[in-house]
Amino acid sequence: MTKLATDIVRWEDIGATDYLAELGTRVRSARAQRGMTRKALARDSGVSERYLAKLETGQGNVSVLVLRQIARAMDMTAADLIAQEAELSPKRQTLQQLSAQLAEADVVSFIDLMRAKLSVKSECAKGRRISLIGLRGAGKSTLGPRLASQLGFGFVELNAEIEKEFGASLAEIFSLAGQPSFRRYEQRCLAKIVETQDNVVIATGGSIVADDQTFSLLLERTHVVWLQAAPEEHMARVVAQGDMRPMAGSREAMADLKQILQAREPLYERAEAYCNTSGQSVEESLRDLKTRIGEMGMASAK
Repeated sequence: MTKLATDIVRWEDIGATDYLAELGTRVRSARAQRGMTRKALARDSGVSERYLAKLETGQGNVSVLVLRQIARAMDMTAADLIAQEAELSPKRQTLQQLSAQLAEADVVSFIDLMRAKLSVKSECAKGRRISLIGLRGAGKSTLGPRLASQLGFGFVELNAEIEKEFGASLAEIFSLAGQPSFRRYEQRCLAKIVETQDNVVIATGGSIVADDQTFSLLLERTHVVWLQAAPEEHMARVVAQGDMRPMAGSREAMADLKQILQAREPLYERAEAYCNTSGQSVEESLRDLKTRIGEMGMASAK
């Protein structure tokens, strides 16, 4: 299960109306992070689109059982949607208190010390694996194979591995088994890749950041690069590919895409490096991407 990446509001500090509005915002944000239309969530949860619309706009006084249905359809728990900020452990509270006592001149040294300590372990775990994240249309499937070829690395399309493992297309997986099953296969396939392959470029699905455990695994075991693009370019590239998943049939596809990007941006920003492909040719984007990879200390395997 995954927790919602959004600003935490303490429920006891707000009234009933604001409570419902905040809950609606969390449901809408969770849905957007997963790239799910309201229609898809209604289908997977068994809750009507009309009811979901009321809930997401703060007008629905949802029952616990219905909230559980909605959460399960997004591979979450009802508690994830209403969770308050977790309390720090006693040791972390002590660390927080001690760091607050540091003189300003010592703060930078302390941060550098912690980063150096974490970096050694992190770099060993990541090996020479590069993963590309971002919305559909950012260029992961286009730039990934080219980058791998120039570095002398292997290339893996994570969604293709999921389809092989499940024995069906992505559309069929979501239709037959739903989002939770897809997430389990996604995590299983990623774990297999990072355990068995090095010198590899991995193109991930746009919504991989929506699952805490899978995204944490990606961050811990690979060098993550966020491929960025303007919403209009994302949409133009997706249309050019003839792929409107998961917004097929939506009359507000651009608005949906912008909402998805807005919901995922705080997660995408956890990447080790960014590469903006807007307004660039494939060759220009590839050069820029190679520069970012070089700055991360990743040399060619040749």
